[in-house]
Amino acid sequence: MTAAPSVATWATTPPLPRAISPEHAQLAIDGCDRRTSLGLRDRAVLLLLARLGLRAHEIIAFTLDDCDWDSGCLHVHGKGRHERLLPMPADVGEAITAYLSRGRPGSEDRHLFLRSLAPIRGFKPGSDAIGSIVRYPLRRAKVDAPHSGSHQFRHALAVRMLECGASLVEIGDVLGHRSPQTTSLYARVDISSLRSLAPPWPGDAR
Repeated sequence: MTAAPSVATWATTPPLPRAISPEHAQLAIDGCDRRTSLGLRDRAVLLLLARLGLRAHEIIAFTLDDCDWDSGCLHVHGKGRHERLLPMPADVGEAITAYLSRGRPGSEDRHLFLRSLAPIRGFKPGSDAIGSIVRYPLRRAKVDAPHSGSHQFRHALAVRMLECGASLVEIGDVLGHRSPQTTSLYARVDISSLRSLAPPWPGDAR
């Protein structure tokens, strides 16, 4: 009895990252009303997601002391008390400055971003506050995003860095990955580069 060889299948757990397009991300950012305190806050948060690929809980954890204006850097508190220092892009710095000077409510709370409604304080850890900040601008901009969460901005940054030639190590450093295996997930997204490495199928007449 003959048997055909089995075809290799690739695990998709965790699944391939679903990234928002740069154009849609910019539409959401531009849709924030900079004449209002809410719009100033939301724009700063969206820029942090898009430019630095931060996790929601990292943005929630930011305090006023985490902005190092002298060096132009941000102190990011990641998973497992892992901290990293990231450069503050010019547009991110300008957005945070605008929020602090014209949008942030007066409060003794030292968190960088505060609720817009009473009680005026930082967002509760583990809440979906950043997810809500993402959903409303996307809805206003009528963007058909891959999903409604904040992680799509993080994935988009990783894919863009990969397309621009950044190594997986560099991407992992920016995103705060503790394990190279986590970052290697993004190698599957760069299909054009992977295709060039694939050997021809046996018997291919090319």
